[in-house]
Amino acid sequence: MTSDVALSYDKQAVIRSIRNLLQTKHYDRLFNPDLGSNLNALLFEPFSPLTTSALETEIKSVVNNYEPRAKIHYIKVAPNYDRNLYDVTLAFYIENTSLPTTVTLLLERNR
Repeated sequence: MTSDVALSYDKQAVIRSIRNLLQTKHYDRLFNPDLGSNLNALLFEPFSPLTTSALETEIKSVVNNYEPRAKIHYIKVAPNYDRNLYDVTLAFYIENTSLPTTVTLLLERNR
């Protein structure tokens, strides 16, 4: 009616948005070069507690800055040495909900 685009607040829309934000690299969006994350560069660093902490900080920063519908409850980043990837568990609250939504992501090196 008003020709405005309405935000979708259902769980799957927010999960898709967070996954897209985390997979987008800086400068991938032409007119918004700051949108995205530096996760791809961090995945090529050696496995260490410092890298794990940097990944957690980057995820928290991206979600807080670019996804206003989600409020982070906790983030757990665990290196998986056998498969050469990171297991990420992200729990967040969606506006107007009382139960946290949990998403499990696998972060691995991609070229």
